Amino acid sequence: MVATEEINFAFKHVLLDVAENGKMALDKIMENDYHVILMDVQMPILNGYDATKQIRKLNGSKSRVPVIAMTANVMKQEIDKCFESGMDEYISKPFETSELVNKINALVSVEN
Repeated sequence: MVATEEINFAFKHVLLDVAENGKMALDKIMENDYHVILMDVQMPILNGYDATKQIRKLNGSKSRVPVIAMTANVMKQEIDKCFESGMDEYISKPFETSELVNKINALVSVEN
């Protein structure tokens, strides 16, 4: 929820969706088009690693949506696991808003 508030503040005119678990995230991705996905790696039902792996197996542009991992663990092994699962970037929790904004801007073009 903190990320939602920070993104709404940093980017005007951005619509956000929130999924309570990895399965719900996949369902939303199948139904909608997104510019970027913030993926918590520790989600119930389907974790962020496995959800990202399934996203990368989708057909068309949905498989190429940039995914930013959100994780409390920033050990090299954890970061490597993020990239191995197909994530494009990561941010540690708690995060600095400016860092999140910079990472989003580096991956996608979002109008303020």
